[in-house]
Amino acid sequence: MTDQKVLPLVVRVERAAPPERSDALEASALAVLALLDDPRASEGGEWAEAVRSWEAVGIRKVVRRARGAEWRRAVDLPGITVAHRTAEVRVHPPVPLDAWPRDLARLQVSGTDLDDPAEPGPPAGDDVVLWLNPGLSMSAGKAMAQAGHAAQLAWWGSDGAARAHWRDRRFALAVRTAGPERWAELSGAGLPMVRDAGFTEIEPGSCTVVADAPWLRRGGFRPAGSGPLRSP
Repeated sequence: MTDQKVLPLVVRVERAAPPERSDALEASALAVLALLDDPRASEGGEWAEAVRSWEAVGIRKVVRRARGAEWRRAVDLPGITVAHRTAEVRVHPPVPLDAWPRDLARLQVSGTDLDDPAEPGPPAGDDVVLWLNPGLSMSAGKAMAQAGHAAQLAWWGSDGAARAHWRDRRFALAVRTAGPERWAELSGAGLPMVRDAGFTEIEPGSCTVVADAPWLRRGGFRPAGSGPLRSP
C-alpha cells in the first residue's frame, strides 16, 4: 500500500439539473478552502494528521460525480458540503490512494463534463481569480481539481492578515479562462501557478492555473509538496 494520500471531491450531478461548469469549478476551489480552514484540519483536529501527511507528499485531488442515493451516501461520510449557485461539491478528508471508502470508491471518475449556458462575466475587482490556461483542454472534473490546487496555493501564499481578509469575504473567488495575452503576463508574474503532475489528460509539467490577488503579487507562494505557509 502506498503512503500517498489524495483529497476526494464529489460533485453532485443530477440528470435533470447538472451544475454549470464555472459554478462547479468555483465550488471545488471553495470546498478545498473550507477544508483547509476547518478546525478539524488544524493542529489537534481529527483530520490534522491526514491533511499534513497529504500535503507533505503533494496535493493530489480526485473529482468524482454522484447523484441521488450515491450523493446521499457521500454526504453521510465525514466531510464538508459547499453549495455555490448551481453547484454542490463535497470535500472529504484525505484518504490513501489505494484505500478509498467504499461509498466513494464506487463513484465514477471519468466523463464528468459540464457546460456554461453563457460566457461568465468578468470577475469582481477584489475577488481572488483563478485563471485557467487558454491553451489546454480539460474535462470539467480535471479542471475542478486544478482549480482546487490553485485555491490551495493561494491559501499557502496568504499570511494571517490576508487569510482573515479573505475569510471575512467568504473566500470570494472566480475561475475564468485567461486570454492568450493575459496568460503570458500572469505566467511571468511570479504568482502561484499549478504545474500538473500528468496523471491524467495532460502532459506532466503543464501549467494549468494561475492564482491572482493583490497580496499574492507581493510574494509568499509555496509550491505543492513544500508544505503550507505557517501563519502567526
